[in-house]
Amino acid sequence: MPKSKKPVSPLNLRDSQYYLNRELSWLEFNRRVLHEACDVRTPLLERLKFLAIFATNLDEFFMVRVAALKQQVEAKVTQLTFDACTPQQQLDKISLALPPLVAEQHQHFEKVLRPQLESHGIYILDYIELTQKQRNFLDNYFEEQIFPVLTPLAVDPSHPFPYISNLSLNLAVLVKNPESEEEFFARVKVPRVLPRFLPLPVELGIHHNGEPAVWTGVPLEQAIAHNLESLFPGMNIQEYHPFRITRDADLALEEDEADDLLLAIEQELRKRRVGGSPVRLELQPNTPEAVRSRLLQDLELSSSDVYEVDGLLGLRDLMYFMSLPLSELKDPPWQSVVHPRLQRIKEPNLDHNVMDGEEGKDIFAVIRERDLLLHHPYQSFTSSVVRFITHAAHDADVLAIKMTLYRTSGDSPIVNALIAAAENGKQVSVLVELKARFDEENNIYWAKRLERVGVHVVYGLVGLKTHSKVVMVVRREKDRILRYVHIGTGNYNPKTARLYTDLGILSCREELGADVTDLFNFLTGYSRQKSYRHLLVAPLNMRDRFLGLIRRETENVQNGFSGRIVAKMNSLVDPQIISTLYEASRAGVQIDLIIRGICCLRPGLKDISDNIRVISIIGRFLEHSRIFYFFNNTEEEIYIGSADWMPRNLDRRVEAITPIQDSDIAKDLQEILGIMLADNRQAWELQPDGSYIQRRPGEDCPEANSQKTLMSMALQTTGMTSNLMNGKRSPFYIDS
Repeated sequence: MPKSKKPVSPLNLRDSQYYLNRELSWLEFNRRVLHEACDVRTPLLERLKFLAIFATNLDEFFMVRVAALKQQVEAKVTQLTFDACTPQQQLDKISLALPPLVAEQHQHFEKVLRPQLESHGIYILDYIELTQKQRNFLDNYFEEQIFPVLTPLAVDPSHPFPYISNLSLNLAVLVKNPESEEEFFARVKVPRVLPRFLPLPVELGIHHNGEPAVWTGVPLEQAIAHNLESLFPGMNIQEYHPFRITRDADLALEEDEADDLLLAIEQELRKRRVGGSPVRLELQPNTPEAVRSRLLQDLELSSSDVYEVDGLLGLRDLMYFMSLPLSELKDPPWQSVVHPRLQRIKEPNLDHNVMDGEEGKDIFAVIRERDLLLHHPYQSFTSSVVRFITHAAHDADVLAIKMTLYRTSGDSPIVNALIAAAENGKQVSVLVELKARFDEENNIYWAKRLERVGVHVVYGLVGLKTHSKVVMVVRREKDRILRYVHIGTGNYNPKTARLYTDLGILSCREELGADVTDLFNFLTGYSRQKSYRHLLVAPLNMRDRFLGLIRRETENVQNGFSGRIVAKMNSLVDPQIISTLYEASRAGVQIDLIIRGICCLRPGLKDISDNIRVISIIGRFLEHSRIFYFFNNTEEEIYIGSADWMPRNLDRRVEAITPIQDSDIAKDLQEILGIMLADNRQAWELQPDGSYIQRRPGEDCPEANSQKTLMSMALQTTGMTSNLMNGKRSPFYIDS
């Protein structure tokens, strides 16, 4: 009988000193993204891509997080966060931490990447560097293609300061009347309908090593700036200064007061297009004080909202250069493999609503044999999830399809399959989450299209976002009804499935199907179901189940056994979960957390979190899967699903986490975790102060890149099988 351990002394684990600030933790995440742009081991155009991602992330951070903090300050909210910060204190900390990051981004682009691009035949020129022939071409292009689109807007007593749209790039122009010597202020918007970077014809481009450059051109705003005389004929152009603003873009929706949620969100989207209050002004350091003051006054911003950019504004547009045909400057292309169990299955005959005569089983027979684990993008999303739904749409024995749809692609084959299913007479019910941030408009389009063909479309529950990733297919087989389910960690989006790492399970286990049925009844009807056989469902039982699983590990250690937790997710914010992890650590439970983004837990604090380690992995694929492992005194339990450990996921969203009941799949997931924990190329270790240190392989230690390892294994095995490490003991396992 194991000897019980002495209980640890009581301590207030909710003390603010034990928590990191959420917003600053997010900035640290974006710093890691920026590092990929600065890392010489990253291919050149991929570095440019990471700069664009850094800029895009920052735009959304201001549109949502900073905007929310500003609203709280304006409303005189003084409530403290769990790390003891007021909204104003958080804004002050952001204003202190962010400018050095922004400066690093632009300096790296101007001083490092731009010269390196030129060495590979990519010339992003300034207008003043152009030859006369090049200028003549751009001047003609301006007159024919750009000038008709532009609308100069004067600002004077009869022309109020114009509305400036969110994320728009603009020119503040000072002009003088040559007769009266009077100066005027005007604004010219750089139109988004035109490409941000204007290429020159090959014959006018720079020659590189005796050959025409791959790309030569200038930013659009410079072509406009050097042709301002056409916009203000008869006036003298004194000077111009580019600027860019960011506005609050979150939806202010009172669901309780909305009789029609679809109509209410459409109205809010129209407001978003106009935009909320400004929250950030970007301009160049040489912008004169008079222009700054004018912009700040008219936009109702303060000097703390100004971010100086020494170079091009709006670097999110650098993604444009990923389209250049320079494979040697990009990551090697990756083609997802077909899961080995899905390689010889029958395809549906789309014309006759039956299966064709090709040899092999149908996908339902494959799932009936045993559960199927899918790992994207290593394994193909199209040949698995899309195929599953498409087969169901055209299979004569399928009676009904139900699914949740949070985000999908603009040309979604899944939505097309659901439409085909409805047209084939099947009962199709889809919960479309209209409140999926920045995808609301896309989801409204699909919801209306689905409704037109007779699909039962539900828009979710008041006060809750439906974030679960679940599909259920109901099929008649001989004299019985079977339910096939897919439960995943990622959106039903074929495009992001090529870029995000996600997991899913296909199963026809009876009790799991019953749980999913109850979940859909909860979502679409008046069900008050609160107990589930296996599923962890938020906001009903998930918080309590996770807390119980963590506390069970604590109790096992207190009773003299081993305790082990490994959890992979996008963010860890929830203070109750964090304090419970601290309790487990203090008891001696060994805890490893793989958290891509925000982490408010401080690891490595003496007598608090000595036994907790946190890493973040940033690579070519966005780490998006959620996996939760509990040792359970050798009776291991492992879960996958849609939820992070955040208050919004546990309390304000409908989420689904499923236990893994197939022992081989459980081993596969443990091996995946082991591979990630062993990463010494893309992994960053969180320090107690909130900073991160990137792992580096030692002198005699080979580089271990978890994403490359998983790609290599997918190619070698043509899919995931158990014993992924070829029989070797994974670093995941510990001695008990």
